[in-house]
Amino acid sequence: MYFTALDIGSSQIKALVAESKKDSKKLSIVGVFKSSSSGIRKGEVASPEEVVQSLNGVLKEIKSLNKSAVKNIFIGVNGPNIKIHHSRGIVAVSRADNEIYSDDIERAVKASEAINLNRNRTILHTITQEFVVDGIGDIRDPLGMAGNRLEVNSLIVEGFKQSINNLTKSVEVAGGSIGGMVYNPLAAARAVVSKSQKELGAVMIDIGWGTISMAVYEEDKLLLSAVFPMGCGNITNDLAIGLKCSVSVAEKVKLSFGCASAKEISNKEKIDLSQIDNSLKNIVNRKFISEIIEIRLAEIFELVNNELKLINKAGRLPAGAIITGGGAKMPGIYELAKYELRLPIQIGVPEKSDFEIVNPEWESLFEDAEFSVAAGLLALNAEQSSKERSWISLEKGWFSKVIKHFLP
Repeated sequence: MYFTALDIGSSQIKALVAESKKDSKKLSIVGVFKSSSSGIRKGEVASPEEVVQSLNGVLKEIKSLNKSAVKNIFIGVNGPNIKIHHSRGIVAVSRADNEIYSDDIERAVKASEAINLNRNRTILHTITQEFVVDGIGDIRDPLGMAGNRLEVNSLIVEGFKQSINNLTKSVEVAGGSIGGMVYNPLAAARAVVSKSQKELGAVMIDIGWGTISMAVYEEDKLLLSAVFPMGCGNITNDLAIGLKCSVSVAEKVKLSFGCASAKEISNKEKIDLSQIDNSLKNIVNRKFISEIIEIRLAEIFELVNNELKLINKAGRLPAGAIITGGGAKMPGIYELAKYELRLPIQIGVPEKSDFEIVNPEWESLFEDAEFSVAAGLLALNAEQSSKERSWISLEKGWFSKVIKHFLP
């Protein structure tokens, strides 16, 4: 069976095609793709036509591997309009012997979803944090236990229905069929944050082109997740203003000479912009470029720290911060993040242990922080399939499915 993970970002589309084999517990990666993206702004669809155009080429390549791969696409959902809040469900155990069965668990979870939801919003995920049996909490799986009353504490992840519909429709118009969708921070965290790190306490920071997302874990529970409408694109824009050049030239300067830690750059180091664009004659100080980058990244880490302060976890996560996404590849970001967050820092790339990579040439491409969301989508799909979790469909026969319940 073939299926595809699709991370449709503001700047790039990343896709992984996998084959699931009966005789192997690992997914076989049979295709790795990356191409430019347009029509996405701040993680949401701004121009469906441009998104479809961007997807056409990617899906055509995927079809060349196997036509069924485009009929089972798992996508990441992102954007600042996605919200997370706590909820509780309470039910009485239905059987006379007070043994808890799977239908009792399902009823409790359903009860936690009975919230006042605006009709323009839809539930993406219901994440069970813990079960409580007759007042005894911190239970992960109450199946088979005895009790009169079953409670569940859940996190409800909800999104703006129209934004989600725009994304799924764009994929379908381009010739694909949605198999499921996952909130981006959860997918990225699945790929780069280990179980022990989630147990100890860690924050995942995904620095993309148009958004920054974060997810905080402790005792293997999701404590907080947020998306900020800024990213590496803002750094490029800052450079374009500071250097008085085009955005395309500023991006080349960022990739070729950028550094997140200005103190590591000598005042004597100069850059001749004519090497990048013949129309420019400027000679600029590389330290000046690094200062622009550092200021913007420091602002990003300040946003993360402010969220951590809300839950009293600023500087208090033993497993530290795992930074991933395209922005994680910026030289000097390790030092800056360590200084700003006051935490141990790790640059997160997808964990290979879940996968078998067919072509050795793809390993270096797969082990890239940019592929964290796509790798996490594949891993979560495999987990859901093995656990036989339930799915729900979006409205009006779109056959778009959302991974409904899972433990992060």
